[in-house]
Amino acid sequence: MNISTSSNRIIIDGNIKTIGDFQSIKNSVDSLIASNKSIVIDIKNSLSLTSAVIGYFNKLILKDKINVQVNVGDKQLYELLDDLNLTSVFNLKKV
Repeated sequence: MNISTSSNRIIIDGNIKTIGDFQSIKNSVDSLIASNKSIVIDIKNSLSLTSAVIGYFNKLILKDKINVQVNVGDKQLYELLDDLNLTSVFNLKKV
């Protein structure tokens, strides 16, 4: 998995599957939300998200009141998040 950031956007390329991936995502997001209350997360081609990542995104949105938009490139991941009723919570978009 690779992560890049620019402005208020995080771009994740590759599968998200380990606790190390979660830590990398969390560290990148934490650095962005220090100066932005609205972020966009592009998940290009991961087939799934770990429960830690889903929980962290929920915390950002519901507790920290950060405006998060999640764009996913994989149909399977979009359907998974839709099945979990996270489409509106994550401002989910299929790109």
